[in-house]
Amino acid sequence: MNIGQLARQAGVPIDTVRYYERQHLLPTAQRSAGGYRVFNDTDLTRLRFIRRAKALGFTLEEIGELLALSDQRGQDMAQVREAAVLKLQDIEQRVAELQRMHAALEQLVDACPGHGGLEQCPILGALAEPHR
Repeated sequence: MNIGQLARQAGVPIDTVRYYERQHLLPTAQRSAGGYRVFNDTDLTRLRFIRRAKALGFTLEEIGELLALSDQRGQDMAQVREAAVLKLQDIEQRVAELQRMHAALEQLVDACPGHGGLEQCPILGALAEPHR
C-alpha cells in the first residue's frame, strides 16, 4: 500500500507517517521502482499501535520503548506492565494537579460578581498577588 492508503487506514495524516518514519518508530519504507514508499500490513499494525499509545498519553520516546519490547516476542511482560504503571501514576498526578487548578479557579470565578470596575476584580487581584 502507498503512504496515503496507510495513513487513511490508520487514521493519521500523511505527514505523521513521514514523521514517525524519521523518528524511527516506523521502519524505513521500501521504495517502488518509481521511488514511492511502499508499506505493508505490519506497518499498519505498528502505526495503529503508535496512535493508540499516544491516545493513552505515552510520549514518542515511551512508545519507542514499548515498540522495542513488543518486537521481542517471547519475553516476559513485566517491563510492559511497569511502563504502563509508571504512565498511570503520571496521569494520576496530572489529574490531581488539574483538580487543584479547577478548584482554585472555581473559587475565583465564584468570588467574581462579573460586573464593576476591574480594580475590584477578585480574579485579577488573586493573579497579581505574590506567590504564597
